[in-house]
Amino acid sequence: MKISDIYSNARFALSFEVFPPKTPEGLALLYRAVEELSTFQPGFISCTYGAGGSTQDQTLQIVTEIRDRFQVTTTAHLTCTNTTITQLREWLQDATTRKIENIMALRGDPPRGEQSFIKVDGGLAHANELVTLLRNEFPHFGIGVAGYPEKHHEAETLETDIDSLKRKVDSGANAIFTQLFYDNTDFFRFHEKCLASGITVPIIPGLLPILSLAQIQRITNMCGATLPQNLATNLDNAHEDPAAQSAIGIEHATRQCVDLLKNGVSGIHFYVLNKSEATIKILNNVRTLLPSHSNNHPPSS
Repeated sequence: MKISDIYSNARFALSFEVFPPKTPEGLALLYRAVEELSTFQPGFISCTYGAGGSTQDQTLQIVTEIRDRFQVTTTAHLTCTNTTITQLREWLQDATTRKIENIMALRGDPPRGEQSFIKVDGGLAHANELVTLLRNEFPHFGIGVAGYPEKHHEAETLETDIDSLKRKVDSGANAIFTQLFYDNTDFFRFHEKCLASGITVPIIPGLLPILSLAQIQRITNMCGATLPQNLATNLDNAHEDPAAQSAIGIEHATRQCVDLLKNGVSGIHFYVLNKSEATIKILNNVRTLLPSHSNNHPPSS
């Protein structure tokens, strides 16, 4: 099913994001997590790939396997990093042959060791150019793009970042999936500004359950997201107790989900890091707290 259809008619949809593991053992753990998460009837499961496009082919293999093994719609990530237009076309033709239905179209981060994004000769510089290529030459794909509730770290302001986002939508994107955030106020402000700019496609909040303080500090430092002070303090107070840190993260994400659902979001996109336990606990908590939350209630396992 295409992304445009997944969120049609005010339907709510969960989605989960995984990444290509480096070992056979990691791959087995990934498929075990997907098996458990697929019981929540997600709208789709997406797969990223490594820095600089290092696992592009593996991404296609994984999304194909997930779709065929678990009968779940999949979405393959695609970036402009270190890739020419010719290579993008070849990859998209492979995805077409495999009958992949959706692409997450991203500019991509700089390759490891680089401080800024540099367009390769014969490549693309911006995500909206990738969306245009998809729409013009591969119109059968559903297209997702990224949004940043606290702005992309390279953008001067949130407003200029939303201008860039609107160019992606105007080029043909079907839905926006946000970077992780831990204060729903940031998401709601972002959502309002997007609507004011004329963006009308679904805007799906992205959540990353916190497993440890060290983990989330590393991730937020890379992507520019912030932790509310009270959350950071609680995690720091439990720094010698990994189980307590995870419980704090699950409780916080549960509250985020409940608030988002009460405010009518079209879906929630979980960055699961190839694990299922925390996300399952969060979704079961939400089911308990919102047992009759009409059409916006996540499916139960």
